[in-house]
Amino acid sequence: HRLYRNLKETATMSNPGGASISAEQLKARYIGTGHADMTKYEWVTNQHRDTLCSHVGHYDQLSYYAVAQNESIGRVRTQMLEKMLQPCGPPPQKKELETQE
Repeated sequence: HRLYRNLKETATMSNPGGASISAEQLKARYIGTGHADMTKYEWVTNQHRDTLCSHVGHYDQLSYYAVAQNESIGRVRTQMLEKMLQPCGPPPQKKELETQE
């Protein structure tokens, strides 16, 4: 019973004030959590953008990548920022449903 109680307590989400947060409120607050109609491409693109943003935002990580690539920190930052535009390449072609009358 003790393990079940601990799992149940950790499964509830709350904000710093202590009030519970529903899944809809959580998704509205954080865009990267997605929604039911999100495609695989959109989800992967969000993940890649979050990762690149983290690398650019943390100077130590950015410095590590610059040393590993033998490039300047500014150049690596610029490359990562440019890659954030389309981190997974161009979006896939949408298949149009043809209506037959």
